[in-house]
Amino acid sequence: MEYRSLGRSGLKVSVLSFGAGTFGGTGPLFGAWGNTDVEEARRLIDICLEAGLNLFDTADVYSGGASEAVLGAALKGRRDHVLISTKTGLPMGDGPNDAGTSRLRLVRSVEAALRRLDTDYLDLLQLHAFDATTPVEEVLSTLDMLIRDGKVRYAGVSNFSGWQVMKALGVAERHGWPRFVANQVYYSLIGRDYEWDLMPLGADQGLGALVWSPLGWGRLTGKIRRSTPLPEQSRLHDTASFGPPVNDEHLFEVVDALQEVAEETDKTVPQVALNWLMGRPTVSSVIIGARNEAQLRDNLGAAGWRLTEDQISKLDRASHVPAPYPHFPYERQDGFRRLNPPIISSWNAA
Repeated sequence: MEYRSLGRSGLKVSVLSFGAGTFGGTGPLFGAWGNTDVEEARRLIDICLEAGLNLFDTADVYSGGASEAVLGAALKGRRDHVLISTKTGLPMGDGPNDAGTSRLRLVRSVEAALRRLDTDYLDLLQLHAFDATTPVEEVLSTLDMLIRDGKVRYAGVSNFSGWQVMKALGVAERHGWPRFVANQVYYSLIGRDYEWDLMPLGADQGLGALVWSPLGWGRLTGKIRRSTPLPEQSRLHDTASFGPPVNDEHLFEVVDALQEVAEETDKTVPQVALNWLMGRPTVSSVIIGARNEAQLRDNLGAAGWRLTEDQISKLDRASHVPAPYPHFPYERQDGFRRLNPPIISSWNAA
């Protein structure tokens, strides 16, 4: 297993990490993902550890805390051998202080997460969404307090826009508070928006990307093809409205290219899609999930090998979408590109 620094920090994370969204699954979204109990979770974690994975990601909002509780129970006796990442900020109730990242909410959320996970500290705490109702200074000073108290080791964000991340980093630097080291983002061959703003920001400011839904919300499994209807057992029947939108024709073009590369490499379509992500700039770890052992072992097969430059180019071309303003001049015109070379090109050249 390859290990990478998490952003501009000294923390080393495995290039593949495990997402516990299926643990204890309840409700219309997480229940459709899976309902892994403690015994099953322990077996999946055994397989992850055997493969060298060291980072396990969850969130308080996943099944109302059940994911954290199952993960904590399944990790009992081996806490010091793993890294635990969780997220907070999204609503956990209907009360006025049951959502957001105020000092009150953050402290309560961390204490509750520590209880559910049965641990004394979180290796990584990520703000699950930007809270426009709480001053950035309040959020960051609270994270500083939690880190000084030893309850949190590192901090990160998820689902923030570029200006929101940059504002927080500027305030943290001004006050000498800990900076974010991670940005948990949606990124896949059918969702490359991360590359336009957040990837250059991450490269410049030292934020490592933790990629969620790397298989495009379950669309890049190889089961969805141009001439094949959505399988009856697909969770997309119940969950598609929760996830990122996708153009069907674009999806089919990407899957066609994935299938070609899969045949060339003797790998599965998901393994190729995951491997492509592992080679992208700023990516520290790609979060994989699994409802069963077979899915997990297949996803783990994405590590330990590399696509060729020609195969990467084939996938790049199939998945490319024209950039929006203000990015398209830098993509199309030499004069603009000379002033601001694409991060992908400069990274590959390096």
